Amino acid sequence: MYAIIDIETTGGNYKNGKITEIAIYIHDGIKVVDEFISLINPEQFIPPYITQLTGITNEMVADAPKFYEVAKKIVEITDKAIFVAHNATFDYGFIKAEFEALGYDYKKETLCTVKLSRKYLPGLNSYSLGNICANYDINNNARHRAAGDALATVSLFEILLTKNNGLILPVDGNRYLSAEGLHPSLNIDIIKNLPETVGVYYFYNENEDLIYIGKSKNIRKRVMSHISSVKTQKAQRMKGAIASIKYDITGSELVALLKESSEIKKEKPIYNKAQRKSKLNYGIYSFKDRKGYVRFNILKNDGKTTPLSTFESVKEAKDYLFSQVEAFQLCQKLCGLSDSAGSCFQYQLKICKGACIGEEGYEHYNKRAQEFINSMSFFKSNFIIKDTGRSMDENSVVVIQDGKYIGYGWITNNNSNITLQALLDEISVKEDTMDARIIIKRYLRENKEIKIIDIM
Repeated sequence: MYAIIDIETTGGNYKNGKITEIAIYIHDGIKVVDEFISLINPEQFIPPYITQLTGITNEMVADAPKFYEVAKKIVEITDKAIFVAHNATFDYGFIKAEFEALGYDYKKETLCTVKLSRKYLPGLNSYSLGNICANYDINNNARHRAAGDALATVSLFEILLTKNNGLILPVDGNRYLSAEGLHPSLNIDIIKNLPETVGVYYFYNENEDLIYIGKSKNIRKRVMSHISSVKTQKAQRMKGAIASIKYDITGSELVALLKESSEIKKEKPIYNKAQRKSKLNYGIYSFKDRKGYVRFNILKNDGKTTPLSTFESVKEAKDYLFSQVEAFQLCQKLCGLSDSAGSCFQYQLKICKGACIGEEGYEHYNKRAQEFINSMSFFKSNFIIKDTGRSMDENSVVVIQDGKYIGYGWITNNNSNITLQALLDEISVKEDTMDARIIIKRYLRENKEIKIIDIM
């Protein structure tokens, strides 16, 4: 749905101006299906030059509703619609400011018909609404009135839809989605109605073969990025092959990550070749040296030994290890971050307690080293990670039993008596792979506020 909107105001700046009239036409991509038009009492004086331009006088708005009296109607009629206007920055800025004054955060995706006209109607001397109407025989008998300009913008938008293969959807910035290059069997309504929430999405070709699996915090936005302005030949081939799209809402980003990882490895979609291999190429490993000290090093993952924690690059691993050396008062030399022959630099600064030269015994040092290891490990044998659910009345859960990843699922949020046996009946049991452990550890490391509950 598109909310095609025009407003009249007391001035050109929303910081000191107010709305005097608003017109909203709801368009389904084919025709207008609803409308709302109203004068608005701006609760401030309308300057004579504005009255001369719009014809709206102070007397006309004296008995008109104030903005707060029509605010609910505006929210309701524009719900789930894209905000469309000629110079959308102006109209959206004013309306958003009016709502902010009421303590309400009005957020919409926007399309500007000025920017769209410059792209799809090239060669005009001016892209003012009046000039475009003159060039494309759009009738507007009420220029500089909200309803007249909004209806003219409706006609313009319908021309732009035709120029853009019947579809205009915002992607990000100045990028817009068109139907050009899409598979003819792909249902545009599916794209329009994709949810803006966390989950996993699936692309199928015309033979119903699964060709790609992805995960996103915003399914709609991520899918749109796949099928908008693609640049590589591989991306263009995939875009043209997508005949249908499905998705699963997970609520939890952790569940989405685990689901995406396991399903890519199981299904092996043709366009997921890069994701079949983990991008977390480096890991932190521990060992005990001949003097009894627990030491750490950064190595390339070999896929055989599970690291304590994993990273995309050596730099990322080193940056993390440097921060944890300071947090746990460890020795840079024993953590592979210093190759000095004698004491490490931190010892000279009185930060290291001297494990590097045997001044601190391994018993005391290893206690802190073990605390660091615990911070990167499944620090308990039986617990669940409780996260956001797919709806208000449920939570997602990721289950760890006997130190192993068991699977994920969803439970009602009023479930206070959580037992392991009850969870096993509710969850999807999954394989305890190194990739799954890496995903969970990394998520816990980056989301300290996540809720962890012991289970029996």
